[in-house]
Amino acid sequence: MEFLGKSLSGPFTIPSGIVTTATTIMQRFIDQIPEVGVITTKSIGPVPRTGNREPILSQYSPGNFVNAVGLTNPGMTASERLLADLDVPSDRFLLTSIFGGSVEEYVAVARALAPYSDGLELNLSCPHAKGYGMAMGQDPDLVFDIIKAVKAAVDVPVIPKLTPNTDRIQDITRAAIDAGADAICAVNTVGPGYTSAYGHPVLSNGAGGMSGKGILPIALRCIRDIRAVCDVPIIGCGGISSAQDVQAIRDAGADVIGIGSALTGMTTEDIRDYFKILSSESKHPTGQAEKKIRYDLDMDFKPVTLVANERVCDDITLLKFSESIDIQAGEFLFLWLPGIGEKPFSALSNAPLTLVAINVGTFTEALMALPPGTETYIRGPYGQAVVPTPQQRVIAVAGGTGLAAVYQIAKDYPGTEIFTGARSKDRLYYLEECREVATVHVATDDGSEGHSGRVTEALETYLEALSPSSRDSLVFYNCGPEPMVHAAIKVQRQYVDDHQIFSAIDYLTKCGVGICGACAAPDGSRLCVDGPFLLPAQQR
Repeated sequence: MEFLGKSLSGPFTIPSGIVTTATTIMQRFIDQIPEVGVITTKSIGPVPRTGNREPILSQYSPGNFVNAVGLTNPGMTASERLLADLDVPSDRFLLTSIFGGSVEEYVAVARALAPYSDGLELNLSCPHAKGYGMAMGQDPDLVFDIIKAVKAAVDVPVIPKLTPNTDRIQDITRAAIDAGADAICAVNTVGPGYTSAYGHPVLSNGAGGMSGKGILPIALRCIRDIRAVCDVPIIGCGGISSAQDVQAIRDAGADVIGIGSALTGMTTEDIRDYFKILSSESKHPTGQAEKKIRYDLDMDFKPVTLVANERVCDDITLLKFSESIDIQAGEFLFLWLPGIGEKPFSALSNAPLTLVAINVGTFTEALMALPPGTETYIRGPYGQAVVPTPQQRVIAVAGGTGLAAVYQIAKDYPGTEIFTGARSKDRLYYLEECREVATVHVATDDGSEGHSGRVTEALETYLEALSPSSRDSLVFYNCGPEPMVHAAIKVQRQYVDDHQIFSAIDYLTKCGVGICGACAAPDGSRLCVDGPFLLPAQQR
């Protein structure tokens, strides 16, 4: 299809702030999913923003969500370098979403990023970031001023993204067109809305934008109203998941189709298959695409009661709960402390649930002081379980809290060899439990326990002594800090092929269901849905 001077490989886009939020993910979609012809970035502002604390996403019914990410972004200066590294072919349209707190800020960001973009989306519709987005996009005069100023500053198409949270959307559209808008994107999330669990607000922000299947009727009404007063291209988004939805939003007046929340919980391979099916159904809907939607996704919190908080050393503690959970080796869960936040954990033990925490910030500091009897909450599990073949012999390598992930592997797969390391003996934990299910090799930097030196040195000594035929049957699972994992991979590659090595690196994970893109790996995989254990090629 033709769009603003380009012949696109496909008619779809993924709205700003969903899935394709990191340039590595964007590049993977460019390379592997041609149906997504318009690649939209997350919204970028003048300076870096860390955004809101987790939880940032809540599901209030199957296929329907409330989010408050908080316009997380690296800022325009860092984004210049990131966007410059993208390899965008001629049949894709790179739409860079930008925001600001004033006309001047919009212009500054636009000037910085226009040279790397095929077009600029102006976020005039975020419903949960105070002072940005919707607050500006509900005023036709201010919309006119922002677009007019940006159009005068850049020579690429300018596309305002409009809010559905107004009864003046036609007035706002007219103002945008009068100011020179080249196209319109509609709509952003509805709201803000609110969700709660066990008497507590789920989102750390308190409220957030509503998205998903339930807002489709609002999107359709808005797009019909916009089409009635303009003839420029429209990017239509909001609640689309099926081929029937695609046809409905086209009938309403949209040209490019934005699909976002429907991708929640999907792996990258699932998304690739979904867009292929959706594209093939464009003329004859069969309902097959919507069968890929994860309406079974469980984001509900479940209460768990802390029965013991056992300090290993000054900054490491073991948290034991009264409940047991059903979780497979390799999967992870989220622990939520209302008012403080939530973080992902591998289960050190599932029966009873036991977690290990290292104090690295506000959330883990609160965990260190949590008294027995406290009711906390978990959701999950998430991620892909590890499944070695019966012919494979497992070697698990762990550092830091990584032992939690590999202990479950050893427990489920007899004959596992565990290599675990720490700076000193006092930082080791759960060794006796590990020795009950596996052969354990310990290394400490100061030599206070086991091998004196790095755990990867002990691993290399062990592998050197094996015969080539013995190495052929090995499969490795590495988990821990990035430097340790890369050191382990370097050793392992001397003796085995890459397909025998799987690693989980402590990348940042926020939503846990593949939407926010915070856990992007170097190859564009998303750790929370494609991992957490990835092959070496995915981590370069």
